[in-house]
Amino acid sequence: MGQIVGRVEAIWRYPVKSMLGERLEAATIGSGGLVGDRAYALWDHATGRVASAKNPRLWRDLLGYAARCLEPPQAEAAPPAVAITAPAGGHAPSEAARMISSDPAVDSWLSQRLGREVSLLDQSPQGASLDQYWPAVQQREFQDVVNELVLPPGTFFDSCPIHAISTASLERLRQLEPQLDFAVERFRPNLLIRPEAGASGFVEESWIGHTLAFGADLKLHVSDGCPRCVVTTLSQGELPEDLEILRATARHNNVVAGIRLSVSNPGDVNVGDPVVLLG
Repeated sequence: MGQIVGRVEAIWRYPVKSMLGERLEAATIGSGGLVGDRAYALWDHATGRVASAKNPRLWRDLLGYAARCLEPPQAEAAPPAVAITAPAGGHAPSEAARMISSDPAVDSWLSQRLGREVSLLDQSPQGASLDQYWPAVQQREFQDVVNELVLPPGTFFDSCPIHAISTASLERLRQLEPQLDFAVERFRPNLLIRPEAGASGFVEESWIGHTLAFGADLKLHVSDGCPRCVVTTLSQGELPEDLEILRATARHNNVVAGIRLSVSNPGDVNVGDPVVLLG
């Protein structure tokens, strides 16, 4: 038995790293994370790195693209084909604005639009890494520099397989900085959790070190808080670029918003599921 601490408000999957993803009503979380999440990434031939909006000097435009799975992905199977939709504008009307990952022309289509030679991968190369830019935010270790981030072996994740944030954390940031738009989409979580009535502030940080249970089988271990990066500040969808989002998170919570989780036991998760805090 445990304590119900909230309910699942929303679920997201991001089939291609650093592109916009898809909001789901239900998902399967396997041993390696939410099935189909970050199943693909772009490989930049010039740098020999994974393309990531963490380096907006090269890859901010990726957040203008959207990807969705054409079929439900299955655990322990090759990822299904995804449809990639390019941002509007900047190309002749006759050019296709949508491409399927299984199309042999996908690499040239992406390379032409992004202005760099890239390949769409569904397997992470050994030792894969990306470049991350650290903007001028006082509370961060680095200032206005780019350095290398080595990805967990065999994945396209930055660090953890699952990321969650609570509606309470977002509301607290809005209370502290009401002039800023702390839209959940800026934080690109897999799970948005609405805490039980009466909970406020950065409540999910009190779950660190514990296990959360969802539905009949799924159990996720809360590893630590999630330090935010430059991606939260970039233009994506209808959201404008705003560095103050990251600076405010630094001022009020040491740059942390949300939690990072690992999978203790795979299972399914649905919008509306109770979130149970186990001992």
